[in-house]
Amino acid sequence: MPADDEEVLAVGGVTDVTRVGETVRRPVRPFTLTVQSFLRHLHEHGFDAAPVPLGVDEQGREVLSFVPGDVPDKPLPDYAVSDDALKGMARLVRRLHDAAEGWEPPSNAVFGSIPGMPDPPLEPLFKVPELVSHQDYCPGNVVFREGRPVAFIDFDLARPTTRVADLVNLLHWWAPLRDPVDRPPGLADVDVVPRVVAAVEAYGLTPEQRALVVPVAVTRSRNVVRAMQAAAGLDPVFRRWWETGTAEEVVRSRDWVAAQAPRLAAALG
Repeated sequence: MPADDEEVLAVGGVTDVTRVGETVRRPVRPFTLTVQSFLRHLHEHGFDAAPVPLGVDEQGREVLSFVPGDVPDKPLPDYAVSDDALKGMARLVRRLHDAAEGWEPPSNAVFGSIPGMPDPPLEPLFKVPELVSHQDYCPGNVVFREGRPVAFIDFDLARPTTRVADLVNLLHWWAPLRDPVDRPPGLADVDVVPRVVAAVEAYGLTPEQRALVVPVAVTRSRNVVRAMQAAAGLDPVFRRWWETGTAEEVVRSRDWVAAQAPRLAAALG
């Protein structure tokens, strides 16, 4: 149980998170030191929209600065599903990428991933990684203030990737690249294609990068089905998610992205 001065922020999911004053405490995992090194690099290179790593406390927990603001929950509020919010997040990802470029992970770096090893292995999203980035822009990992996205939290899945692959993760959650059945109510009937174009333009992808967005999105959506299924076979949290709707949701997303791929590709030109 947390002490009286501790506020439980998350429990029962993948990670238990507690707030103590202006800090956040989390269990130390194999990838914690790598993530803390990455976060230090981001701050040293001008990206202040992430927690500051503060070491380990007397209980052996990771300590990070608390990022004030609103983390949207279901159903997502109107401010979180606006076009301006999406474009703001794309610009924030661009800032993150620009700060991340040039970071050389330590030789003993360990990167987080969801459990399980799909057989056969997942399809690669790229040939060579360009940088390390967040790779998990679900609503619970975005902080808003006054209706604007201002920071990303929970870098547990940060790992080598490319600018396009990382932006596609953002698009999955926030365009969103999902079947209408599984979207937040405020986005259930939205035309996703112009939102994808707006986010890509806000980020500033080159024409060559724009051409990769749809192939990466299609491959990613196929991979997610197999990755989540493998995780469900090993981890009770993922198994609970899989058995309570995730299995059907990821298949719907895969099929929706495949069906919309020609229209998305044409719009991105």
